[in-house]
Amino acid sequence: MNQALVTKFPLTDSVVNALEVTLRGCEELIPKEDWSQKLAKSEATGVPLRIKLGLDPTAPDIHIGHTVVLNKMRQLQDLGHQVIFLIGDFTSLIGDPSGRNSTRPPLTPEQIKLNAETYYKQASLVLDPSKTEIRYNSEWSLPLGSMGMIQLAAKYTVARMMERNDFHDRFKAGTPISVHEFLYPLMQGYDSVALKSDLELGGTDQKFNLLMGRHLQAEYGQEPQCILTMPLLEGLDGVDKMSKSKNNYIGISEEPNTMFAKVLSISDTLMWRWYTLLSFKSMAEIEALKKEVEDGRNPKDAKVMLAKEITARFHSAVAADAAEQDFINRSKGGVPDDIPELSLSGAPMGIGALLKSAGLAPSTTEAGRLVDGGGVRVDSSVVSDKGLKLEAGTYVVQVGKRKFAKVTLS
Repeated sequence: MNQALVTKFPLTDSVVNALEVTLRGCEELIPKEDWSQKLAKSEATGVPLRIKLGLDPTAPDIHIGHTVVLNKMRQLQDLGHQVIFLIGDFTSLIGDPSGRNSTRPPLTPEQIKLNAETYYKQASLVLDPSKTEIRYNSEWSLPLGSMGMIQLAAKYTVARMMERNDFHDRFKAGTPISVHEFLYPLMQGYDSVALKSDLELGGTDQKFNLLMGRHLQAEYGQEPQCILTMPLLEGLDGVDKMSKSKNNYIGISEEPNTMFAKVLSISDTLMWRWYTLLSFKSMAEIEALKKEVEDGRNPKDAKVMLAKEITARFHSAVAADAAEQDFINRSKGGVPDDIPELSLSGAPMGIGALLKSAGLAPSTTEAGRLVDGGGVRVDSSVVSDKGLKLEAGTYVVQVGKRKFAKVTLS
């Protein structure tokens, strides 16, 4: 236990509840005893705790995997604590080496500005904007200057820095490590000093940087923050972490119907993992729902609830209801109301050429494969002949369960 927390405060029922909220779905809480006392002290004194999440605007868009830590921030925000959404406009100029086997290219100030403009707008779909403090770490990093940077660098040793896995592995492999990369964890840690944070959140890959914040706060005479790492969310396949490169993601700006259908596509097992990390339902509610499923309730009911909750969060309750109805229509073979309409010339036209021209298949070869698999319908009738030619007219063409087009052929 840190000496600054020697004074013992009682762990009331509300403190125990707050600890349970903190621990929900988390990977690691360091140190748990210190956080319990911070919560108890906050309740006793009426002073909210300062909870920090720093994000470098390395890309303009985020997917729901990125919102796992934002959800945790919202849960703690709802308990009355002060959350700080920190945009790393200065640290982005360095480039985070976490998990890298090579030097990460730093972003330009122009890229950072463009990305940062959309970051908070997207985060506000999860956090309560009226209760969120927005900061940029250039506020204190730039005034630090060269002298301050040297003094900061003196507070950590090269030996300790080389204990970090990615630096150790790169050094052992003879892969170059630039000196400026050592500055990244130092500057991220200094953010905690500048903000006087009580808790910092991050992914499991950020543990070294988060611990740096604790170390530097102690060096500067502050009560060290606790750190909370959250797991990386598995994507739609339930195997790899959610990633655009793996094409197993749900972007928070995706259309409601697509978002809803993607959530329904996950496995029944993965569904409960997503409930824990993404839902705002209490664990008691989730456990009750899980028991209902175990007792015979259709798991699809629970999955629909989750799909509607996630869709409503990033769009609206009305959009979530409409997405559910759209999915029902598709499942029953009905036609959605918002299908694209296009006109094509060249009748009579072969089904393969039509599917390609309508954007429903990438090539005529793939179109033929889809026909062979029974995945193509024209006006609700399954197409079984790859040689089918369509005369002039208007047709509703469907590929699989989700792709539709209203084609007028002349």
